[in-house]
Amino acid sequence: MNRNRLGKSAIVVSDICMGTMTFGNQADEKTAFRIMDMAYDAGVDFYDTAEMYPVPPDIKYVGATEEIVGRWMKTKNRDALIIASKVAGPSHVWIQAPLRGGKTSLDRHHIVRAVEASLRRLDTDYIDLYQTHWPDADFPLEETMLALDELVRSGKVRILGCSNESAWGLTKSLWASDVHGLARHHTIQNNFSLNNRRFEDELAQVCRREGVSLIPYSPLAGGVLSGKYNDGAFPEGARFSLYQHAPKRQQAMLHRFVNDKTLESTRRYQAIAAELGMSVVTMAIAWSKQHDFVASTIVGATTAEQVPELLAAAEVTLSPETLAQIDTVSRELLYPMG
Repeated sequence: MNRNRLGKSAIVVSDICMGTMTFGNQADEKTAFRIMDMAYDAGVDFYDTAEMYPVPPDIKYVGATEEIVGRWMKTKNRDALIIASKVAGPSHVWIQAPLRGGKTSLDRHHIVRAVEASLRRLDTDYIDLYQTHWPDADFPLEETMLALDELVRSGKVRILGCSNESAWGLTKSLWASDVHGLARHHTIQNNFSLNNRRFEDELAQVCRREGVSLIPYSPLAGGVLSGKYNDGAFPEGARFSLYQHAPKRQQAMLHRFVNDKTLESTRRYQAIAAELGMSVVTMAIAWSKQHDFVASTIVGATTAEQVPELLAAAEVTLSPETLAQIDTVSRELLYPMG
């Protein structure tokens, strides 16, 4: 397992991170423990969660994921783990978080309440990486960064990051931190996969120039790259199978992730992987972590049986010839997720 630095911070992590967003819903606690144990035994020291997990968000079980991760942490040496969590973004935009009466925001009041609740659920006195889950472009970034800076100075949080952020938002936050002498974002956690390479357009350059690391989520494009949605299939219990009859936001996500172009690109990537004698799952994760601006790629599982295929990417380096084949597919099927 290779290790990389998170931004310009002192924290170095495995280049595969275990995501936990299904724990407490699609994966029960026993299964979650097994998945995290398998990752830990393979050398993964980086685990990502959020106050709003598991997904899809529901008041019935919100916060359950952090509680499960917290109980699992007691079976390990806390100092050997790098734990990341997130404060929910504003509830008046694209998603309403089932937290704090559906009034979440990125002001000091909500940030302080969020981190204290996460520390209780995780049963720890510090979080290694604390991230804003999604942005509020209309709220002064200086106020958000000032509140986050207090968490770093108090020792509750080691370093900061953002998620689902734009090039403007990341650059603006870094400017605010630099001008006001505040702790800055060392990481950004955005969607990035073979089916969604938009991060390379602008954000990759911001990361390179500013010393910020991408922690990509959804390297399998919401599971689409596994091939399970091929030929119009919607497996029982799969995320986008559930989204077929969900509210409009989830249905919009379904059509963004599962459409004619994403299914065709998946078919072509499967053919490339077959030539290499590996699964497309392993190839997709290996491709993700093989970028200079990526520190650690977040993978996720709902069953223990899925884990070996994910972790196998740790030992894979794709050749220039394979990367060229992948680039050809990307050029011919530009932006399959829109």
